[in-house]
Amino acid sequence: MSDIIDNQAENAQPEQPQEAPVINIHTQYLKDFSFENPNAPDSLRTNEQPDVNVKVDIQAKKLNENEPLYEVALDVTAEAKREDTVLFMTQAVYAGVFTIKVQPELVRPSLMIECPRLLFPFARQIVADAVRNGGFPPLMLQPVDFVAIYRQDMERRRQEQGAASEEGAPAADA
Repeated sequence: MSDIIDNQAENAQPEQPQEAPVINIHTQYLKDFSFENPNAPDSLRTNEQPDVNVKVDIQAKKLNENEPLYEVALDVTAEAKREDTVLFMTQAVYAGVFTIKVQPELVRPSLMIECPRLLFPFARQIVADAVRNGGFPPLMLQPVDFVAIYRQDMERRRQEQGAASEEGAPAADA
């Protein structure tokens, strides 16, 4: 019996080592930026805490069909108001070019979770500096849960696909 096991072991093909996943960032850059302080200097005359609304969006696109090269852009928009008065508005689109070599089912999560996670500290610093340079205390953005954003996006896509499927389906006879 042990001879059979030994022969099987000798004839078995060695497992091919799986290629390690790769996420390389080649460059990162400020793609678009704006800061508006439309009611200065009046907006700077009070110490009342404003209401700040922050929105984060992620866009990814493949740059080359023959290579796993992608641009990921993190769009951070913030608007501060006191009652109906806009104190400041800022938008920073911070992007990076990445090589993504992972299993096919992990490409999208890598683009929408891991790449923005790498870009976020830089976008956060740009926003904080711009708000401070606009005469306000720096806006320190809280960490972003990119996994939650990805899950919300996936759920929204599922709902849209479900709605599209229902529209194309023939009506059921009662």
